[in-house]
Amino acid sequence: MSLKIVAISDTHSYHRQLVIPDGDVLVHAGDLTFKGELSVIEDFADWIKALPHKHKVVIFGNHELGFQYGPKRPKAIKMIEDAGAIYLEDSATMIDGIKFYGSPVQPFFHNWEFNYQRGKDIAAVWAKIPTDTNILITHGPPYMILDGVPKPTAFVDEGVVYEHVGCKDLLERIADLPHLKAHIFGHIHAGYGTVQVGPTTMINAASCTEGYAASNPPIVFEVNP
Repeated sequence: MSLKIVAISDTHSYHRQLVIPDGDVLVHAGDLTFKGELSVIEDFADWIKALPHKHKVVIFGNHELGFQYGPKRPKAIKMIEDAGAIYLEDSATMIDGIKFYGSPVQPFFHNWEFNYQRGKDIAAVWAKIPTDTNILITHGPPYMILDGVPKPTAFVDEGVVYEHVGCKDLLERIADLPHLKAHIFGHIHAGYGTVQVGPTTMINAASCTEGYAASNPPIVFEVNP
């Protein structure tokens, strides 16, 4: 029996503006807030608790300032878990025979939260991903996959110049996950969409656009155990 997954990310306090389709599992791939506001987490927790999905899986992102360390961290996690959601942080959970693994980590950028330097530091984080992972949830994208930022470098698409900012070390780790069915991420709002890479469905589920309008609809897909 297939599992229907609804993916969102980068809601930045605008979660109530989204129309959430029915499904078995709702996944949020980080950046619930703008700057780690606990009031936003409290409202998000009330919102997600009322949704009908049997399972809800949440990770944090770089905008969750103060959630990696400090007194806000346990309060935020408790609100998420008290709402009935599963919080993942370099950890896994099993849902109906499908193994989900989540991490809020992304390459270092402007001293935000859950930042790791590219190379050996971040590679050590990705090495923790179990090889039997079926659904991978990270806040940031892998390199060259739905990771384009409009900047004056790299590649041109329909008159817009983009730069690839995804993580090469994450891309290398994904290549060693033989059972990976889907990879859900966000972080790069301009990369919203899906692409198939071999047997794996790659999903940038960023709900907000580059201008922080919550107009990108949730992405729905199905997987089989």
